Amino acid sequence: YTLYVPSARQMAIYDAAMQYQTEKTPLIVIAGKEYGTGSSRDWAAKGTLLLGVKAVIAESFERIHRSNLVGMGVLPLQFLDGESAQTHGLTGRESFAIVGFEDGTAREATVIAQSDAGEKRFRVRVMLLTPKEREFYRHGGILPYVLRQLATRKAA
Repeated sequence: YTLYVPSARQMAIYDAAMQYQTEKTPLIVIAGKEYGTGSSRDWAAKGTLLLGVKAVIAESFERIHRSNLVGMGVLPLQFLDGESAQTHGLTGRESFAIVGFEDGTAREATVIAQSDAGEKRFRVRVMLLTPKEREFYRHGGILPYVLRQLATRKAA
């Protein structure tokens, strides 16, 4: 179960995700260390995307899962060394904005967490590690990238 923040109602994760999608509210995951460990299959990243998650902010990532997230168009972001959700006082009831990464090339971005208590800003590392990963992400994942490549070839 999870908390659907606007109403403070507890509900199934899927139901909350569908409600957020109906409202066009993109989601992020805030995670600890080795996010994705034990789930190197691409379905774990596909499920994340299908729930409406656009970014994951973690202390660290399991290598294959991080790559699979990129392949699905989900942005992997990493807390800077020694930082975590706890050190930033995050509760999960905040609204978030990720700025400074609009062009897809920055190595770091700024997360703005807004709550009733005010605003917190912190830097995160953008975990797109190669030029090809940045290209996949800019296209929304591997499948949209490949489809655009095919469409471009057919048009030529």
